[in-house]
Amino acid sequence: MHKRGKLFFKFLFVLLVVSLGPLAFVGYYILNQSKVVIKQAVLSDQRTMAVGLADTARNYVSAFHSVINDAARLPEFQTQDAQRQKEALGRLLQTNASLIEMSLLDARGMETVRADRSNQQEELHNYAEDPIFLKAVHNGEYVGSLDHYKGLYPTIRISAQIVNSSTGRMSGVLVGRLNLSGLSSILKTAFPASSQAETEAAVVSHDGFMVADSNIDKAFKADAKLPKEVTDILFNSAENEGSGEIQMQDGSRVLGSFAYESSLDWIVYVQQPVTMVENASNQLMSSAGKAMLYVIAFVLMFGYLISLVIVQPIQTLREAALKLSEGEFEDLPELKMPNDEIGDLAQTFSQMSDSLRIKTAEIVSARDELEKLNRSLESRVDARTRELKSAQDELIKKERLAAIGQMASVVGHEIRNPLAVINNSTYFIKTKLTNAGEIDPKIAKHIGIIESEIQQANGIINEILGFARTRELMLKPVNVNNYLEEILSSYPFPPHIEVMRQLSPENPWVNIDTEEMKQAVRNIIGNGIEVMPQSGAITVATSRTADGLVQIAISDAGPGIPQDVLEKIFAPFFTTKARGTGLGLAVVKKVIDRHKGKVEVESVVGKGTTFKLLLPAYTPPPQA
Repeated sequence: MHKRGKLFFKFLFVLLVVSLGPLAFVGYYILNQSKVVIKQAVLSDQRTMAVGLADTARNYVSAFHSVINDAARLPEFQTQDAQRQKEALGRLLQTNASLIEMSLLDARGMETVRADRSNQQEELHNYAEDPIFLKAVHNGEYVGSLDHYKGLYPTIRISAQIVNSSTGRMSGVLVGRLNLSGLSSILKTAFPASSQAETEAAVVSHDGFMVADSNIDKAFKADAKLPKEVTDILFNSAENEGSGEIQMQDGSRVLGSFAYESSLDWIVYVQQPVTMVENASNQLMSSAGKAMLYVIAFVLMFGYLISLVIVQPIQTLREAALKLSEGEFEDLPELKMPNDEIGDLAQTFSQMSDSLRIKTAEIVSARDELEKLNRSLESRVDARTRELKSAQDELIKKERLAAIGQMASVVGHEIRNPLAVINNSTYFIKTKLTNAGEIDPKIAKHIGIIESEIQQANGIINEILGFARTRELMLKPVNVNNYLEEILSSYPFPPHIEVMRQLSPENPWVNIDTEEMKQAVRNIIGNGIEVMPQSGAITVATSRTADGLVQIAISDAGPGIPQDVLEKIFAPFFTTKARGTGLGLAVVKKVIDRHKGKVEVESVVGKGTTFKLLLPAYTPPPQA
């Protein structure tokens, strides 16, 4: 090891300090911050979930609230026929599984008819002083009165005023008892029993009554309560939602989030153990520690190799410089190495300075030549730099579009599910209203608007997903004229649009993905129809160009496209329409590019626009 000298160890020590010191400090800081970031992310997700569950609880009760209100208008409750009234209550229980008891009160609050799922004959009650009757009389309806039905499970009572249609006066009150076990089932689905024991979601009223819990057994207990340290925070908070870390009496810590549902005066609470965040942070710390060990080993090996590359040449240079200063060029003797190579090298160069003066003139000449070469090299570097910058800009653009496409796929999928739920709910409402009798024209109009908007939203999602997806082309040889005739015959042209054909007698062949190309053609035709709302003509022409390409020209007689807009029409998400995604022509450009073709646009403001799709021609094999 003595032959290495002091420079080897100095170099290795400096390399370790410079490379590992900042890395260790930054790594330790990032790992500590990661725990905070993970905790904040978990709390944010919990708070979002609590808000969502609060909306779910409100919608759950509101759905049955609407059922009670609608039932209060049934003609059976306008009569004094107790048998018909009891049959009507029975039907309500049969069609609404979560309603477990229905009662009909007269104008004085006396219970006249009752129907429940136990079919037991019980004494009728006087509700004259009960809030369920008084508030329904005063406000027309009431939602409240939480209790455990026969000590089994949590319920809430809902009442609605019955108004005599002939006199316009109140003739009684309809009361329904709603089983809230369904809310616990919803919470259990969100927080299944397989998750950690400390993970929990609950719905409580402001007086501490346990409305629902992800642990259904707990929700069924009449004395079920949240821990005091939790309720102290929930009931004393002035905010509608919040989250944070809670220290429990047993020493454990949990991440709790809540959301207040004002219409029901309920609080939705979600908690998860802090250990989940700590475990994730510990795993990250362990992985970082292993990575640090690998880095240290790599730096040691790298330092050793660098030392061989740098220190050994310095030693050889010192020996050569010493002989060159003596004028000897051959048979360089082997010299012993000093302890510090850098110090010896400085002394050697001092001895060489006199002999190098003779070479000054040659160096000056060589420097001039080198400057010329440098200038030539700089011009080449500038040219290459511009090319690299252009390629980098194109790569960034492609990466951005790829990221947008991926995000669009995820967002489109996540939006389509709620749209399906809304569509099903609209169908259910329409069915209910139809069964109840003639639909109010205003309600039917608004239901139609909802269905139209759902179709519009689905169309936008399909357009975004069509642009985002990229699948392998399924090429198929087709006659252009025949292919276009099929598209035109199936396209739903409005009555005010005239379709004109100028198809080439040659009927050339192309090798295309028929589905993708159909989408491109339909997008152009659709844009042409939109710019001619009153009347106009769509012209579809085919021909061969001078350079052998097959041309599909689609023209409209619309207002044309201004020059400043024409340059941007194929950019994704660019649109001049009040509604639209701006992806129609971007899809056209993408399809034609994938077929190794090109798109040309000719537009005259006030006369119309022509889109030319130029595709490589295809020569089919000869028939046998």
